[in-house]
Amino acid sequence: MYPVIQSFLAGFPVLILHTSVTVAMLVVAIFVYIKITPYDEIKLIRGGNTAAAVSLSGAIIGLALPLAFSMASSISVWEVLIWGPVTLALQLIAFRVTDIVLKDLPKRIADAEMAPAILLVSIKLAAAAINAAAVTG
Repeated sequence: MYPVIQSFLAGFPVLILHTSVTVAMLVVAIFVYIKITPYDEIKLIRGGNTAAAVSLSGAIIGLALPLAFSMASSISVWEVLIWGPVTLALQLIAFRVTDIVLKDLPKRIADAEMAPAILLVSIKLAAAAINAAAVTG
């Protein structure tokens, strides 16, 4: 039983550190995402726009997935601090390129259309899955 307690006491601070760093990066990335999108998700969501809520939810999950995989495959907090921002930058670029290429999607989401929001979420999650796999490979 004593080795289990020793293991916990050694590992728990590492868990807290890695989780805290990863959550902080996620919060910053969500803030950046909200700033680079062509519409104000928070305002739209407060106004009852479900499409904006779906789109932002997909973005949050899309940002969290590669970060989670980065954290899971990292041995030290330094690896999290190196690979986490790289995965976030790739995600934010993918999201922005999607907005540019499919230029009518942001307006349609702002107009509360669910179909484009669902398409946008699928693109965000697909990019996240590929990004997450790449960081662990």
